[in-house]
Amino acid sequence: MSSTFPRTRKSRRGYDIDQVEDFLEEARRAYNAEPGDPVVLGADAIRFTAFSMQKGGYSPTHVDAALERLEDAFANRERERARGQIGDEAWFDEARKNAKDIMDRLARPAGQRFRRAGILSEGYDRKQVDAFSERLGQYFLKGTPMSVDQVRTVAFRPRKGGYQEAQVDYFLDSVVSVMLAVR
Repeated sequence: MSSTFPRTRKSRRGYDIDQVEDFLEEARRAYNAEPGDPVVLGADAIRFTAFSMQKGGYSPTHVDAALERLEDAFANRERERARGQIGDEAWFDEARKNAKDIMDRLARPAGQRFRRAGILSEGYDRKQVDAFSERLGQYFLKGTPMSVDQVRTVAFRPRKGGYQEAQVDYFLDSVVSVMLAVR
C-alpha cells in the first residue's frame, strides 16, 4: 500500500487514497508537459480539487498542505509562461485589472459587499466577512502583510441572512489568484 501521506486511523475518515494518487500522477504529467502541450490541470483546478472520504484514508491536513504547495508551483509556472508569451507589461495589466475588480467590491459599504442569503437561509456572518474584507483592503491599498494561506484558510461562522457563501468563496478565490500572480 502506498505511503505518500500519513493515513488516518482505520476508524477515522480521510481522503480516498486511490483518488489522491491518481490526482498526483495527473499533476506530475501536467507539470512536466512541454509548453504548448494540452493540459487540463492548472493552479485554479488544483484549488478546486476535492476527494471522497474513506476510513483509514490519507490525512486531509497533510494532503491539503501538499495541494497548496502544488497550487503555488503551478501558479508560478503559469505566470512565467504567460509573461514569456504576452510580456511582463500585459501580464501585470491583467493582474491590475483583476485587483481593481477586487478593490471595487471591497469599496462597497459594510453589510452590502456581497449578496445576502435568504432571511431563513444560512450564509457567512456578514460582520466577519466585512472585517476580513477590511484587512484585504489594507493589503491591496497599503501593502499590509497578508499571506495567501491566510486567505485560503479563512473561515466564517454561519448566520441566517448572511452573505451568500458561493459568492464570497468565488471572491476569495479571485483574491488568491491575484496574490499568486504578483508574487
